[in-house]
Amino acid sequence: MIYDSAIIGTGPAGVSAALTLKANDKKFIWIGSKAFSDKVGRAERIANYPGLPMVTGAEMNDTFRRQCEELNISIEDRMVTAIMKFGDHYALTAGSDFYEARTVIFATGVANVGLLPGEAELVGKGVSYCATCDGFLYRNKTVAVICTAKRFEHEVAFLAGLAAKVYYFPLYKDHSAFGENVEILADRPVKMNAENGRLASLTLKSGGTAAVDGVFCLRESVSLATLLPGLATEQGHIAVDRSAATNLPGVFAAGDCTGRPYQYVKAAGEGNVAAHSAIEYLAKT
Repeated sequence: MIYDSAIIGTGPAGVSAALTLKANDKKFIWIGSKAFSDKVGRAERIANYPGLPMVTGAEMNDTFRRQCEELNISIEDRMVTAIMKFGDHYALTAGSDFYEARTVIFATGVANVGLLPGEAELVGKGVSYCATCDGFLYRNKTVAVICTAKRFEHEVAFLAGLAAKVYYFPLYKDHSAFGENVEILADRPVKMNAENGRLASLTLKSGGTAAVDGVFCLRESVSLATLLPGLATEQGHIAVDRSAATNLPGVFAAGDCTGRPYQYVKAAGEGNVAAHSAIEYLAKT
C-alpha cells in the first residue's frame, strides 16, 4: 500500500499534521512513540499553549492521546532509520518494516547532543532548552545558562530579566555583556548534580561547583540530512520555506526540526501548514 503521506514524529507538530490529514480524509501512516513526545511529557508547566493554560507536559500529552483516540488515529510505534526516493514516492524503513508514501512530513524535533552527565535524567526537573518557554519558572531564582552561539543571546537577556542571578557559560568567542545579575564564567560545566530528584548544582571543569535552581542549555541542533540523502539543512535544522516545503519534492517539515523558537504552539501551527502543503502537492501530482 502506498500512503498519501507519512508523518515522522509524535510531538505537537506531528499531532497537528495528523489531525489535519485526518480531517481531509487522507490515508497516512504516523510513525513515532505511542507515548507521544518525551520532551513534552517531562515539561514541568506549559503556560503559552492556547486553550491549555498552565498544564503539565504529561497533561498535554494525555490531551493529544485522547483526541487522537476519539478520531481513530493510530500510531506505528517504530523508529524510522532510512528514507529513500522510490520512483514517484518515498520508501521508509523502520526496523524490519517498510512503508511507502507519496509525501513525507518530518516532525522529528531536535536531538540534544553533547549531553552532560546527569542532564538527560534532569530534563523537566531543572534542565530546560528554551528560555522563553520555561523562564517564568525561575523568577527571582538562580539559574545557569550554557550557550554555544551568539545568536541565542536574546534568551540570556530574557532570563536576566527574570532571575535573581544568572551564571553564564558562553562556549564561543565575542560574547556580549549583560546586567549586574549576570556573572560570565570562563569555566565550563562538566556534570549536573541532583538533590531530592531535582537539579541542585553544576560541577565545573576547574573542580568547583555552582549551586543553581535551573540550567538552560542553548545549543545548536543536529542535522537530519543523513536520514534522507539530499535533504537541505541550515545551521543543523531542516531548511523549509513558508509552506513548510523542503528542497525535495513531496517532503515537508514542521516543528523544532526546522529551527527556533522551540515552542509547542509554533510546532503545532507548522504541523498544520505542512499537512495542508502536502495535500496541495498530492492534488497536483
